[in-house]
Amino acid sequence: MPQTTGHFASADWQERCVGTEGSHPVLAHASVTNTFSGGIRAAGTTCAYSIVYVAEATGTFSGMQVLSGSLDGRTGTFALEERGSFGADGTLRCTFDVVPGSGTAELAGLRGSGGFTARQGETSVPFAFSYHYDRD
Repeated sequence: MPQTTGHFASADWQERCVGTEGSHPVLAHASVTNTFSGGIRAAGTTCAYSIVYVAEATGTFSGMQVLSGSLDGRTGTFALEERGSFGADGTLRCTFDVVPGSGTAELAGLRGSGGFTARQGETSVPFAFSYHYDRD
């Protein structure tokens, strides 16, 4: 299975509480704009998250993101479903999977999964992604 790597940078994090503030667990929704470089090239993608804070700086999240750009030279669009957790030490761990059937153009039939580990405050986060195509 081919694997690619790269980095992404995030900007414009916007978060709002949708549950009762002041006690835990707390439910929140957030959005962030990402730019990918390396094996995945996509600028200005928006990721939407649902977050549960079980303590002030500890919790879990799930998110959806649509990327338009290229994957190792093939162009098109695809969606990722993300899941992860974050701890009081500032470490965030995330895994993601391609949403089946979401690939378009040269990315039609794309399947794959990947992940990353980030530290709070990092401006460029490395990722790894393994993939294949249904038709390959």
